[in-house]
Amino acid sequence: MSANYKYKSRCAKVYSKVLGRVIENIRPDSGILERCSAVAKLIDAEIKKKRVDAEAILGGSIAKGTFLRNDYDCDVFVKFDFEKYKEKNISKILKSILNKFKPKTLNGSREYFQFFKEKIKFEVVPVLNIKNARDAINVMDVSPLHVDWTKRRIKKNPRLADEVRLARAFCKANKVYGAESFIKGFSGHVIDILTIHYGGFLNLLKNAEKWGEKEKKEEKAVVDPENYHKGKALFNLNASKTEGPLVLVDPVQPDRNAAASVSKENFEILVNAAGNFLKNPSEKFFEEKAGIEEEYHKYKSKNALLKLEVSAFHGKEDVVGCKLLKAFEYIADKLRANDFAVVKKDWSWDREKKAFFYYVLDKTALKKTAASKYIIIKGPPMNLKEHAERFRKKHKETFVKKNILFAKTRRKFLKPEELIKDLKQDKYLREKVKEIRIINF
Repeated sequence: MSANYKYKSRCAKVYSKVLGRVIENIRPDSGILERCSAVAKLIDAEIKKKRVDAEAILGGSIAKGTFLRNDYDCDVFVKFDFEKYKEKNISKILKSILNKFKPKTLNGSREYFQFFKEKIKFEVVPVLNIKNARDAINVMDVSPLHVDWTKRRIKKNPRLADEVRLARAFCKANKVYGAESFIKGFSGHVIDILTIHYGGFLNLLKNAEKWGEKEKKEEKAVVDPENYHKGKALFNLNASKTEGPLVLVDPVQPDRNAAASVSKENFEILVNAAGNFLKNPSEKFFEEKAGIEEEYHKYKSKNALLKLEVSAFHGKEDVVGCKLLKAFEYIADKLRANDFAVVKKDWSWDREKKAFFYYVLDKTALKKTAASKYIIIKGPPMNLKEHAERFRKKHKETFVKKNILFAKTRRKFLKPEELIKDLKQDKYLREKVKEIRIINF
């Protein structure tokens, strides 16, 4: 028996032991499925009362059997007969069906509805009953086909349900889960496809490492599970769909890159986390990381924490989330521009009205900034006469060093809280958030 075989065998045992413990922790109570099914039947009963030609079915991770313990919402698709309702407002019809549940209306490509029952959040989505993605009138119509694709493959290989759970838990813990535009991570659908395509969680991580190697060579990572494009996905797909770091041909919609929303940053986080786990497998990779506020005690001797409470506008979650993210980054840029060195930053949001922005600032830089009433601004080279003249007109006190024009100007903000107070009146920020309040500094 070779030393290499013994080493691989020992590694396999370690992976198996670690992942076995994780699965036990993330596998949910089977009773959840029964409770969700019961509510879907109640909706179905209301449909029949209204004599509407539609049916309510479970969707999302609940239907696929890949949901995590204590981390799930229940999607219900109400599928309307295509020919009968293709030109009708099915959202309006569904709203009348759901009256008894007193739902909240949510805005998407179609209006859909949310209510709580059995301590579970239900999101009820109106779709047209289609057999092929080409027949979709709205993007929502395709969602049940995604669920069907995953269910068929898990039915053939039931162990994949737990493998998908591992991948979801791993992505959640590393904060790369979610396709929303304010997250730009890996959606549940993308995780399903990748895990099933590679035949399991470990194989997904091993291939993620290879994506990273391709990226270093400036090559694109391309995955085509059904081999629709015969190795020519980059040539066949619209260029706008292949701009991201990962091209994943959607097995239900082969003209779509399912991973188009994944950012380069989140792609690299997953690649690095995959490599780190494979080298040193541990349950810690599946534990959600503490936020900046919880970790702050580790580095507070050299740094200060600026915590802001932010009130969000009401609106579509994705739109509101994007506004918050832009406000968060804008404040970070303004802090840096005024010499308040940002060491770390993070933000959290309750997905409704309230968000918190966290900025860890270097104490040495803070002291230096507070003691320095003037700043030096670099201007244009002297040989660019027109630019130099404009720079001189803008600034009262200028000087030349190595043929470069500089200006000495009074510092506007000596402390971060002065800057934040001023930013409350900033037009750009006022369009993004309702209110900003300093909670801690």
